[in-house]
Amino acid sequence: MTAFDPERARFNMVEQQIRPWEVVDPRVLDVLQLVPRDRFVPAAYRALAYADVEVPLGNGESMLAPKIEAKLLQALAIRPTDRVLEVGTGSGYLTACLARLGGHVVSIDRDAGLVAEAQARLTELGIGNVELIAGDALDAELSGGTYDAIAITGSLPLLPERFPALLAEGGRLFAVLGEPPAERATLVTRVRGEVFRREALFETVVPPLVGAPKPAAFVF
Repeated sequence: MTAFDPERARFNMVEQQIRPWEVVDPRVLDVLQLVPRDRFVPAAYRALAYADVEVPLGNGESMLAPKIEAKLLQALAIRPTDRVLEVGTGSGYLTACLARLGGHVVSIDRDAGLVAEAQARLTELGIGNVELIAGDALDAELSGGTYDAIAITGSLPLLPERFPALLAEGGRLFAVLGEPPAERATLVTRVRGEVFRREALFETVVPPLVGAPKPAAFVF
């Protein structure tokens, strides 16, 4: 039986999953090679750390498949000085990638246990430009100004107005909107003032954001 080689697995993830999905941004590819995804995966699923699957985290949460995370990072085009909001901390892996690319990351998750575990992993890796919050991003008061980039890590049937309102001018937001089987990754950009531009990126299906509102059922 071949021993698990995380460095080889990480290389294969980038070359066999990420690049074929037209992720070509060199900064994104570099950060995916740099951040050890296996350090963020529950021990029982370590062998799946770099596989093209969603890894369960418990309590209805999971890690997105690597290629979706890569497309998210490329779409947001994060700059070294950007202030970033992540909705759904999960394991903290995507948080780490965002922190390596940006200036400061605020990440919020409903599950206080996951937040504590993510904080421990980030601290172990020396990633300090993050602020983790245990709370519900759909209801919590998200103070502290605007953000240059917002990453929503679970799907939503509709995009709540509160998230685009948090974008700075020129800020970008990534969200997967709709319901299975018709979900679409979407990039929202605040052009200026209350003018926003929406761009459909690709079709996919990802787990819903925990606590996401469900649209009213159609009644005949």
